[in-house]
Amino acid sequence: MGTWAVQDAKARFSELLDTCVAEGPQVVTKRGLEAAVLVPFGEWQRMQAAARPSLRQLLLSEAARFELQVPARGRAHRRKLEALD
Repeated sequence: MGTWAVQDAKARFSELLDTCVAEGPQVVTKRGLEAAVLVPFGEWQRMQAAARPSLRQLLLSEAARFELQVPARGRAHRRKLEALD
């Protein structure tokens, strides 16, 4: 993974982009600290797909997805049936 100072990345963006596509992710630093990563689009798509859980994973997960409010039992009012004459 290559490292580029922000000044070099701005001045030579086309070269940065070509290097990213050919060699993989490139780190951009600002004042010596890692600030960003330029990633090829195909790799970005793979990362997005891996980060998104599948329907199967969602359905089988133990994490609560919402609060279900269930009314207490025995408090329902029922109509009395009238005797048939």
